[in-house]
Amino acid sequence: MKGCQSLVAICELLEPMPKPALLASVRRMTKPRKAATPGQHSHGQIFCYFGALIFLIALASPVGYLGDISTSYMLKNRLHATASEVSNFRIYTAIPVYLAFVFGFIRDRWNPLGLRDRGYLLIFGPVTAVAYAWLAWQELTFAGLMSGMLVATLAFRLVGAAYQGLISLIGREKLMSGRLVTVWQIVASIPTVAAAFASGWAARHLDPKHTFLMLAGLALVIGLVGFWSPKAVYAHAYEEPEAVRGDLAGDLKRLLRHKAIYPAILIHFMWNFAPGSATPLQYYLANELHASDSVYASFNAIFAASFIPTFFVYGFLCKRVVLRNLLIWGTVVAIPQMIPLALVHSSESALWLAAPIGLMGGVATAAYFDLAIRSCPPGLQGTLMMAVDAVVIVSARFGDRLGSAIYDAYPARGFLYCVIATTVVYGLILPIVFFVPTHIVATADGEVEPMVVTAAKAEST
Repeated sequence: MKGCQSLVAICELLEPMPKPALLASVRRMTKPRKAATPGQHSHGQIFCYFGALIFLIALASPVGYLGDISTSYMLKNRLHATASEVSNFRIYTAIPVYLAFVFGFIRDRWNPLGLRDRGYLLIFGPVTAVAYAWLAWQELTFAGLMSGMLVATLAFRLVGAAYQGLISLIGREKLMSGRLVTVWQIVASIPTVAAAFASGWAARHLDPKHTFLMLAGLALVIGLVGFWSPKAVYAHAYEEPEAVRGDLAGDLKRLLRHKAIYPAILIHFMWNFAPGSATPLQYYLANELHASDSVYASFNAIFAASFIPTFFVYGFLCKRVVLRNLLIWGTVVAIPQMIPLALVHSSESALWLAAPIGLMGGVATAAYFDLAIRSCPPGLQGTLMMAVDAVVIVSARFGDRLGSAIYDAYPARGFLYCVIATTVVYGLILPIVFFVPTHIVATADGEVEPMVVTAAKAEST
């Protein structure tokens, strides 16, 4: 009965929607639902659609591997920037990401062209392409590179808000958040691996003009995906209770009162705060171990590829093991993930150690994103997922900035100190897992949350 009362209390915040209609929507949400079957919702179509979209977005993103590593090479090799200058550039160009939750909130409320998420792809994919094209035809300068990447990142945040909000919405409606996260992470890893290898090759063989033209072409293709609307994804997606929205003030209150969002956001912040894994590692390999730029690119490629087997493991386990256990054991395995970096004394050993480092983090990564999807308040999927997106980038950028400062301040042992700091932060994730509301993590993928079942039973009596 308490579950029903809390849901009704939420309803009262969601004006101007007529109260009887909204109450009816919430009551439908509390009815037990069976996990969707391929015959009902064509899971194959859903996986195909999101797989294609995620693949393109991972390649074209200004903060993705291809855009980020390529620009870092331009700064290091063509503009002769220091480690601190490169990390500062990454911090400044990610400014739109720090406010990503704003773009997510826009996605949850604005309906461009009357097409909802498809409208964002149709408009802001091409806008991102224009920003890349402008960079391609400008002389390479620090200020010009920063300005162009800022504009590209700004436009691409709305693309990100659309696809992440849609993934969360469909994952909740079809009771398949774990499986969608598995597809998401596996498919995103493929272009990440390719981009990591390609960025090293591009640094040696492609000038900035051709690099940015390639990124512009990818962004244009994302715009074309906006014309694709498979029924398995879009049919009635915005009519279900999970998509119910209210007025501006009511939605903000609902978001802030939704206790599940806070541990989900904090866990992502800590998981991506890795002071030793970006600029310090790049400079440690180049300056201390005298490795070529391609070694750093290859390390990132092997590291990213090594996540894929454990993502498959997560896809198998998520339908058989409750999320709480996956979070706990995934975190336990991931805590010492970066310790092998302290053993790197040659470029060859760095490449050999990249694989076990990646394997240790796959289950944790998937579980944390699964938690984020499950923690979304109805109608505010874009807001929370983009808040997580912002936290991921902010944490990574400022962790990198701290790592660069430590590396510059302690030339002899700076990299070792970065690894120690990363391990300590990872260890602090485990206690936070126990603060996640129980009903969020008490089920396996495809099962109805106990809170919803209890509310439905209470309503029927």
